[in-house]
Amino acid sequence: MPWELSESEFRAPAGADRLAAAIRRRAQALGRPVRLMEVCGTHTMAITKAGLRGLLAPQVRLLSGPGCPVCVTPAGAIDAALALAARPGVTVASYGDLLRVPGSQPGDTLLRRRALGAGVQVVYSPMEAVALAAADPARQVVFLGVGFETTAPGTAAAVQEAADRGLANFTVLCLLKRTAPALRALLAAPDFAVDGFLCPGHVAAVTGAQEFAFLPQEYGLPAVVAGFEPADILYAAYRLVSRLDGGAPALENEYTRVVAPQGNPAAQAAVRAVFAPADSVWRGLGAIPQSGLALRPAWRGFDAAARFGLELRPGAEPPGCRCGDVLRGACTPGGCPLFGKACTPADPVGPCMVSGEGACAAAYRYGLTEE
Repeated sequence: MPWELSESEFRAPAGADRLAAAIRRRAQALGRPVRLMEVCGTHTMAITKAGLRGLLAPQVRLLSGPGCPVCVTPAGAIDAALALAARPGVTVASYGDLLRVPGSQPGDTLLRRRALGAGVQVVYSPMEAVALAAADPARQVVFLGVGFETTAPGTAAAVQEAADRGLANFTVLCLLKRTAPALRALLAAPDFAVDGFLCPGHVAAVTGAQEFAFLPQEYGLPAVVAGFEPADILYAAYRLVSRLDGGAPALENEYTRVVAPQGNPAAQAAVRAVFAPADSVWRGLGAIPQSGLALRPAWRGFDAAARFGLELRPGAEPPGCRCGDVLRGACTPGGCPLFGKACTPADPVGPCMVSGEGACAAAYRYGLTEE
């Protein structure tokens, strides 16, 4: 059945209503609930804010996956950052969300350490951390390199800039993650079952849409690279259920105004020059081969783990916290016994309630409590 509305029409409120109705009809024709997973925290926030889960229920269930970089950073990585902050003459530079994530000890955060006098600085880009190092050569500045493929080019550029400026007091604690290996790990789990994926537009803008071609080619699952407006997400869901209802599984790029098939070659080149794929530990998913990025040997002088003799361990998860299950799509925020009770944005227990891209923070903010 060809789609009957133009893009400008389905972006209008009446068009969105018709689009949602078409999604429900097509899903209902399958005779079972359809499970779609988004793997981007910005998608999670947009879906929850716009009420799309309720709009498509009960025929379609939208699940949140491991799309929040702060959330998938394991407690052991936070422990390493806390250990760095305790060292004299060291400034830990980090994006703001990470400061409120506890390590293995409940309540022990970089924000708390800063209040006690540790050198912890919020930055909004890796280049700000480079500037901190240049401004105070007597202090070691360690940038916490958290993120997916989206932030990896900026971190690579910061390392190159520090090298060009001869900054011997700048290092990176590399916590970067790669999306595709995490999806493969999810799909390999015996208890994981979804019918299609809303792929992250921000990641695909760097990697190219073809980064996700393995989903239909190897797993027979439709995948759509989607933008972040509610109409973008609805149209992506429509294309997914259309593929399930009589169409062959395929990868579609519905975010062509930003994402090209080949991605951003300059950003990819910067990442390849500085980083190489490496094994990495994810909260909720465990150790995943080749799912992270590590500094290449030529850049080892900027590796904080090597310079300070750090060993990244998984760490201990907060008792009762189900962030790991939320990140695997095995549990909704409302299914966690701590949600909205012991765990709130004002006093978070786990990272899914801390980050602005966390599923629990989105659900709490917009009143989503169903299990």
